[in-house]
Amino acid sequence: MSDRTTNVAVLGSTGSIGRSTLEVIAASNGSMRAVALSAYANTELLLEQARSVGPRAIAVTDPAAAERQDWTALPKDIELLVGAEGVLRLVADQGVDIVVSAIVGSAGLRSTWAALEAGKTVALANKESLVVGGPLMTQLARRKNAKIIPVDSEHSAVFQALQAGRREEVRRVVLTASGGPFRTFTPEQLAQVTVADALAHPTWAMGPKITVDSATLMNKALEIIEARWLFDLRADQISVVIHPQSIVHSMVEYMDGSVIAQLSPPDMKLPIQYALTWPHRREGVAAKLDWGRAMELRFEPPDFERFDALRLGLEAAAAGGTAGAVINGANEAAVAEFLDGRLGFHQIVPACRSVLQNHNFNPNPSLEQALEADGWARQEVLRWSMQSV
Repeated sequence: MSDRTTNVAVLGSTGSIGRSTLEVIAASNGSMRAVALSAYANTELLLEQARSVGPRAIAVTDPAAAERQDWTALPKDIELLVGAEGVLRLVADQGVDIVVSAIVGSAGLRSTWAALEAGKTVALANKESLVVGGPLMTQLARRKNAKIIPVDSEHSAVFQALQAGRREEVRRVVLTASGGPFRTFTPEQLAQVTVADALAHPTWAMGPKITVDSATLMNKALEIIEARWLFDLRADQISVVIHPQSIVHSMVEYMDGSVIAQLSPPDMKLPIQYALTWPHRREGVAAKLDWGRAMELRFEPPDFERFDALRLGLEAAAAGGTAGAVINGANEAAVAEFLDGRLGFHQIVPACRSVLQNHNFNPNPSLEQALEADGWARQEVLRWSMQSV
C-alpha cells in the first residue's frame, strides 16, 4: 500500500455523509487529507470545518448564502470560491485524487460529471448522478479511465460481494431495505402519516429528503436504477428484500446458488472508508458487530401493493432512457411538497407514477436532455400538487 497521502475533495461536506467522511479522514493517521470542501448554504458549519480541517479551498454553491456569511475568520491561505462554477473548479484540480460526491439530489450531477471528465476516482454517494445520467456517466468513466466507487451502503455491499466471482457468473443482486417505519401500515394509515412520522427512521440517521425516501421506499427504487447502470445489470437481475435490522446491506447470488452478503452495523463510515481506501482495507472508526451477543436477521419479501415505488423503480430500470430522470425529478419535488405540507405522504409515489406515465420518453437522451426531463418532471409535480389540494 502506498504511503502517499490521498487528497480528497468532499462535496456536500456539511451533510451527514460529508460529516462522516471528515471523521473517516481525521482517523486515517495522515493517510488521507481533505483538500477541498463544498456546501450549498450551511456556511457557518463550512467555515467551522475549514478552520478545523485546513483545506486548500472551499466552495459555497449559493451566492446569497456566501454573501451573508462573515468570512473574516477564514484562514488567509484557504481560497473561497462561490457559485456552481467554484465546485467544478474544486473537482478538476490536479491535486485532488478522490472526489466524494455527497451533494443531495440532481444538484450533484454536474460536479460528478466534471470529476469523471477530469479522470478522478469518484466516491459516489449522490445516487441521482446515475439515476439521471445512467449510461452517460459510466461511459464517460470508461472513456476517461476514471473510477466510480459506490458509497451507498447497499451498492458498497454489492461492490464488495462482486469480488467473490466473475461478472458473467452473477445471477442477480439482492438489495436490502429496512422497510422504513411504515412497512406494516394499511393504506388508511399511510394516508395519515405526518412529516414528523416520516422523519423518524428506525435504524438510520439521515437528512430529511433521504429519510422520507426511505419511508416511501423510493430510495430503493432509485437504488434499483442506480444498480442497473453501476453494475451493468439487466433490470430482471435486481431484486429487493425487506430486512428490518439493516445488518445485511445487500447480497449477490451467483449462478451456482452461492449468495455472498456484506454485514456490518448501520454506520455509513464503513462504506465511506472502503470507497476511499479501495482496493485496500484499513482499521477504521465504524462500529463493529458484536458476535458475543445473540442476534436475529429477518428477511421478508416486499409488498409491492403497499409500496408501489419498488415497482416504479424496476419499470424505470427496464425502460432506461429518460425514465430515471423523470422519476428522480418528480420524487424530489413531491418530497419537498410533502415536507412543506402541500402533499400527503401517500400521494408522493402516485404523483411520480402519474408524471412518468405522461412524459415524452426519450430512449437515448444526452445529459442536457436528461436534465431537461428532470426539470420538466418537477414542474409537473407542482401542477399535480396544486390540483390535488
